[in-house]
Amino acid sequence: MRTGSFPQNPALFCPGTPPMTSKRNSLIWFRKGLRIHDNPALDHARRGSAHLYPVFVLDPYFLDPDTSAFSPGSARSGLNRIQFLLESLVDLDSGLKKLGSRLLVFRGDPVQVVIRLLKEWNVGKLCFEFDTEPYSQVRDNQVKDYASASGIEVFSPVSHTLFNPADVIKKNGGKPPLTYQSFVNLVGQPQSPLAEMISWLPPVGNVGDYEALSVPTIKELGYEGISQEEFSPFRGGESVALKRLKESLEDEDWVANFEKPKGDPSAFLNPATTVLSPYLKFGCLSSRYFYQCVHDLYKKVKKHSSPPVSLAGQIPWHDDSELLVAWREARTGYPWIDAIMVQLRKWGWMHHLARHSVACFLTRGDLFIHWERGRDVFERLLIDSDWAINNGNWLWLSCSSFFYQYNRIYSPTSFGKKYDPNGNYIRHFLPVLKDMPKEYIYEPWTAPLSIQTKANCIIGKDYPKPVVDHDKASKECRRKMGAAYALNRTTDGLVSENDLNGLRRKLEEDESHASQFRNQKQKVINQA
Repeated sequence: MRTGSFPQNPALFCPGTPPMTSKRNSLIWFRKGLRIHDNPALDHARRGSAHLYPVFVLDPYFLDPDTSAFSPGSARSGLNRIQFLLESLVDLDSGLKKLGSRLLVFRGDPVQVVIRLLKEWNVGKLCFEFDTEPYSQVRDNQVKDYASASGIEVFSPVSHTLFNPADVIKKNGGKPPLTYQSFVNLVGQPQSPLAEMISWLPPVGNVGDYEALSVPTIKELGYEGISQEEFSPFRGGESVALKRLKESLEDEDWVANFEKPKGDPSAFLNPATTVLSPYLKFGCLSSRYFYQCVHDLYKKVKKHSSPPVSLAGQIPWHDDSELLVAWREARTGYPWIDAIMVQLRKWGWMHHLARHSVACFLTRGDLFIHWERGRDVFERLLIDSDWAINNGNWLWLSCSSFFYQYNRIYSPTSFGKKYDPNGNYIRHFLPVLKDMPKEYIYEPWTAPLSIQTKANCIIGKDYPKPVVDHDKASKECRRKMGAAYALNRTTDGLVSENDLNGLRRKLEEDESHASQFRNQKQKVINQA
């Protein structure tokens, strides 16, 4: 009997005997959209079908271990997100079983696996949720091309997002809207009704010679020799998502007055947000159902908050691998920044204002490192990482696009102090600083040596010194951003490679002159 793992060459398979039925067999291909509620693809797949095959393919592209990566996990995902996915699959399987079905798990190249199953099981209807990510588009088009050529009906609805991105771009004259307000004005209110509540599913048909896997554990995926100090406290799955949503909506005043830019980024035991983002990312929670629930609540309350700009130029970012690693590995010497990065590594999640803080610090605030470097770290470690949102957020927070107020910089010392003056968040995620007096917890390098000794934390030995002087670094970042914006204006946004190289040379010359001036000034002071 064949297992759920498929070899690379589909020609190696021998055809089985497909079941003969008067009705068509359907295959629902889960990728995101790991839920039963408001699932148009699942709803369509079940209708008029003799048998329904619910399939998930474990893709080596995302899941195979990579020991060369900077954290435990695959080449593209940390263990936290892989664990969240597996938990979501277990929960989905449980939900399907309650409806008389089950999840059929296979492992291998998704294109080859799905095409082979379409052949083997005499499938007449293939359904899956539309996915906009580049890798997914290539994958899905290959499967759709085969299915269409074979006379198989393909149904791929847009249900991961509130709006169809293609429709939005079409409405905007073929261009994506570059500000949030223009997007809101363009799309209006979501119009698509929720899918019908599913109370039954056709039985799974004969799988022939293919034995589907059960949802594997992390160890069964090949991570038995890899350890991680701490896993995310947020468990995956549709049932967890719906429970979390229900609990959030019970506090109507909190929901009605919630404002995204606000909230306490240091609140980790009881986060100041819903923490529904990973469930939306994997589709364990329908974004449309979420929107409807919040919208219905808004109708009940008298007053509520409203939803929440663009530089399309180039910036000569600094390329410093040592500073990047210091930021990534929580060794910047700024406890607020380092604690956030530890939470990211351990939990795979942090408050949105905490994300703003570390993104600003890496890019336009202090280190002036390319936003793509930070994006790649978030892409790997966040359990709620979404390709489009992650890129968009980093473009925004680095002031590379959408948002242009580059002078507004998050302080790595005072911003966190506003919410957590005692530094409890830092003490939790950086226990080396747990005994540091609150007067120095955000700037431990300013503590007298006697205080550091008493706190069992010598700066430069037990905890690093700051990698940069924030006041000087942020001033230099503002200067560089200002020069980049000025170049963008003079070229009307059409910045050439020669323009960019010229700006880079000018910034380097200015820095050299400034360094010479500082040295001369210091000599005068020393001689006085």
